[in-house]
Amino acid sequence: MKYTFAEDITPIPDSGSSTEALELQALYHIVKLIDAAVHLDTALSAILKVLHDTLRMERATLALLDEDRQSLSIRASYGLTVEEEQRGVYKLDEGICGKVFSTASPFIVPDVSSEPLFLNRTGARQLFRKTKISFIGVPVLLGERPVGVLSVDRLFGLEVSFEEDVRFLTVVATLIAQFLSLHQAICRDRQQLVQENISLKAQLHERHRKHCIIGHCKAMQEVFWSIERVAPSQATVLLLGDSGTGKEMVAQAIHEGSPRRNSPFVKINCAALPEALLESELFGHEKGAFTGAGGTRIGRFEMADKGSLFLDEIGEMPLPLQSKLLRVLQEQQFERLGSNRTIKVDVRIIAATNVSLQQAVLQGSFRNDLYYRLNVVPIILPSLRDRKDDIPMLVDHFLKLSNERNKKKVRMSREFLEAMTAYDWPGNVRELQNLIERLVILTADNLLCLDDLPDYFFTPKKLSAPLLTQDVPAFSQPAVATPQRRKSLEDLEREQVEAALLRHGWVQARAARELGLTQRQIGYKIKKFNLTRPDFAR
Repeated sequence: MKYTFAEDITPIPDSGSSTEALELQALYHIVKLIDAAVHLDTALSAILKVLHDTLRMERATLALLDEDRQSLSIRASYGLTVEEEQRGVYKLDEGICGKVFSTASPFIVPDVSSEPLFLNRTGARQLFRKTKISFIGVPVLLGERPVGVLSVDRLFGLEVSFEEDVRFLTVVATLIAQFLSLHQAICRDRQQLVQENISLKAQLHERHRKHCIIGHCKAMQEVFWSIERVAPSQATVLLLGDSGTGKEMVAQAIHEGSPRRNSPFVKINCAALPEALLESELFGHEKGAFTGAGGTRIGRFEMADKGSLFLDEIGEMPLPLQSKLLRVLQEQQFERLGSNRTIKVDVRIIAATNVSLQQAVLQGSFRNDLYYRLNVVPIILPSLRDRKDDIPMLVDHFLKLSNERNKKKVRMSREFLEAMTAYDWPGNVRELQNLIERLVILTADNLLCLDDLPDYFFTPKKLSAPLLTQDVPAFSQPAVATPQRRKSLEDLEREQVEAALLRHGWVQARAARELGLTQRQIGYKIKKFNLTRPDFAR
């Protein structure tokens, strides 16, 4: 090993077995410290303490290269006070530390009192002027590049084997270098994760801002993903989900993300009007077309020309109107009531339903061909009970809006928020928004507590049955029947797979994602249960 003596003194070898045993013991403790390290500086100080406790090396010091790479400063020590550590700053070519660093070689001073390069900048050796102190410094190398200096004092004069100490300290310096390298890698990875987290949060915030829809859970991210993919296209979109899940907001987001964003977004509720009025609202009428038609009126299709038409609750549309709607979808033309003049329009249809159109097709209440015209790109909106992670964010959002509208400063207790999160919300986001509004208006003070919640929050079973009948779509309700026998696990698994396939129009990839399976696994289960795609899903 190449190292430098401050003066020409031949080291005295000392290869006693006891010294080797102590060195092995010290290395064992150092490796254990590195393995269990949590905080870098604490671990480094503990390593230097081992040198003192096991091998009686005094004032062990680790000086590392500063971030500006212009100087060395003490990062850890044992036997120095805080003030002494703070004084230990060296230029890269200054003193013994600078020489060890610049040459990347060990340096030995048998007697620091007679060595001009020894600066004693820390002032830690003032009390030992009458004692002969030897100083040993070794470089801390990462690869071939020096990053610091490890140094110790010896108080035992010529009985010490400097060569043995240099060899041992070089091993320790190597371990410290690997520890520093690992720490730097962890810091880089952590910083990268922080940056990625910030970037992802920014993307989520941008999505929320762009779509005006609150939701960070996985199910809502899939909805956002679908919106972004389908919006630029001209495809007809079918929104599926419980009442109150925000289908109109999603329809608006699709329109705003499309090339039609500067054209009208027109909406109509197909369940809100009787058949005669609904037809007039959709297609318009001429003067005298029916009793009360005192003038010409254009319909929603004409209003939405070059834009988008949102047909809410499309499953409630009467059968006679369904055939007329199908013609508009196919040919983009129609006639007003009381007129034989054909009107051509360019309209994108976004439909929504909270009932199962597949079931309606089987029951004969919805046209099979219209269903397939509408079901080009289905998007399923999750129920609020399936996205509980979003509830605190929604509650906070609606509380702020309600406070602004009602000029109040109402807050909520932790117990209140926990109860809101635990509730199943059969009415979904609409129910949550209305409840917050009501509580803000009626509360006597500025803090919402458990006592402010309705009684049904604490007796959900008594209220859930009638609400589910109204609000939960047929495609998410299990059929009510009196079982003749207890179903086996295989029967239940078959039903779950078949139901998922039906919900997703037999798109195996989507059904597999819902069930947490791979496409290969769901293909195996289709074969295992001998499932076949029904005619209405072809």
